[in-house]
Amino acid sequence: MNSLEANTRNTKSKGDVRSLRLAGNIPGIVYGGTEQNQKVTVLKKTLKTLIAKENFLSNIITLNLDGKPQNVLPREITYNVVSDEPTHIDFLRVVSGVKIRIEVPVQFINHETSPGLKRGGVLNIVRRKIELKCPSEKIPEAIVINLDGIEIGESFKISSIKLEEGVTPTIIGRDFVIATLAAPTVMKEPEKPAEAEATDEAAADGKDAAPAADGDKKEGEEKKAPEEKK
Repeated sequence: MNSLEANTRNTKSKGDVRSLRLAGNIPGIVYGGTEQNQKVTVLKKTLKTLIAKENFLSNIITLNLDGKPQNVLPREITYNVVSDEPTHIDFLRVVSGVKIRIEVPVQFINHETSPGLKRGGVLNIVRRKIELKCPSEKIPEAIVINLDGIEIGESFKISSIKLEEGVTPTIIGRDFVIATLAAPTVMKEPEKPAEAEATDEAAADGKDAAPAADGDKKEGEEKKAPEEKK
């Protein structure tokens, strides 16, 4: 689990917040649960390193606030529209038993053991993330789909995904598709065995060696002049 150092902030004006940012810090807020909202500040450099990691917004992190650790979930990051630098971040407290909505990434494994992909099939990914409703302590890191043995024409629907108890998709009432393994535009022909190739080559050589026509001049044979009439 990733961790992030944070301190309580007592900013009271926009000028205070601007000064905080100029000093290399990012303002934020921690909310949720029965406790009051807490204004915090985190080091910009460290935060950017965590944001660069995959699925930052769907992973619980340990926030060491004034030296006291607590588990939180990054919920929303605000960016500067010009520089694209982070300017604010929200953290949700992880409280046992409380359900939250969160988008979880979809991962595909065992591409190399899929017969359909070996034949040139195309994996069409309909949803790269799925929104789930789950207890904050049961957030899955990813929804993993195994491609081992999958043939062309097969599809993956949400009903085929095994989720933990208490974890449900927010889309209910229909069995939506996550991905399909479609046929390629051009099918790959199976490779011919060596014996078949040799037979084809021999047949081709036979065609090239067709007998000459009767009227053709043979090598080494001179054409005789017609006899003169007497």
